Amino acid sequence: MRFGFLLTKGKAEAPQIASTLAQGLIARGHGVVVIEEDARALPGATVVPAAALGSSVDVLVVLGGDGTFLRGASLVSDHGVPLLGINLGSLGFMTHYSLGEAAEAIAQASCGKLPIDDRMRLRVTVCVNGQDVETRSALNEAAITAHTIARLLDLTAELDGGVITTYKADGLILATPTGSTAYSLAAGGPILTPDLEAIVLTPICPHTLTNRPVVLRADARIAVTNVSPGPVILTLDGQWSRELGRGDSIHVRKADRPLRTFRPPSRFFAILRQKLSWGERQG
Repeated sequence: MRFGFLLTKGKAEAPQIASTLAQGLIARGHGVVVIEEDARALPGATVVPAAALGSSVDVLVVLGGDGTFLRGASLVSDHGVPLLGINLGSLGFMTHYSLGEAAEAIAQASCGKLPIDDRMRLRVTVCVNGQDVETRSALNEAAITAHTIARLLDLTAELDGGVITTYKADGLILATPTGSTAYSLAAGGPILTPDLEAIVLTPICPHTLTNRPVVLRADARIAVTNVSPGPVILTLDGQWSRELGRGDSIHVRKADRPLRTFRPPSRFFAILRQKLSWGERQG
């Protein structure tokens, strides 16, 4: 098997950890692959451009936090490559394995003994002047926010061709179940367990307080049009963005291919209790 490694830039210990894990794989006859920017961390590995990583590996090991995991997902998910996240960050909703669990998890994955889960992603198409101009995927969310200074936006949302409403808000988030614990949660959206298939529509600071988050079915056809006086910004997973002018829209639906991720220990609610301080008395 070919194991790719993607390293966070925020942890000085990441190269040494990756080197130790890679040496174990090489000793068992597996190949190790890195992208060009991580080549110095693993001098004996095969080096490929980031765009070629998905077609060059069978498994991607991510060392870092959820931001690094999201980047890894954007590089390999369309190729069906499963991700194994090792948490070197602070939150770790997606990088499930601790450093102490890393070597055993990788060994189990290399033997085909670690179960794999599928997680729904979004397919987001940008439409300008009635024409589709670009399509991207998102694991967490698509967020529409102000272009520069904070101001109230006007965003018309449609479901299967029918108008939901025109939101007057600081922005709008369309999140997957995986993304329900990210930006959407901070904006007051509900938490969905990651095995569900649904899309959460969460307004950011809506001017009308009765505009609450809505959970939509996964096969829904959702469109959001910018009817604000000026441009707005579309951001996908905090990794990619582009401007949407007045009248521009996005069309959102469930992506054809899910993210494949190695199933973590059954600790979803344990993570919520730890990271969100559930059950702890405040004050």
